[in-house]
Amino acid sequence: MDKFDVKEKIEEIVGKVKGDAGLMDRFKADPVKTVESLLGIDLPDDLLQKLVAGVKAKLNLDSLGGVLGGLLGKK
Repeated sequence: MDKFDVKEKIEEIVGKVKGDAGLMDRFKADPVKTVESLLGIDLPDDLLQKLVAGVKAKLNLDSLGGVLGGLLGKK
């Protein structure tokens, strides 16, 4: 692994989780194991925690954006 782009991996994981209800349920139940399984590589705990936090934040922002868009009449 030459270079690990955290932002890129967060976007990749968010896309997978949002596109699969079963995967979303797994992520909600055990985010660390789900991220590990999606990556398929062993990462140091601190980097893994950053990824999990980033995925959670992105999912929450996307969810909030959808709610606000609905409230403001935007699709």
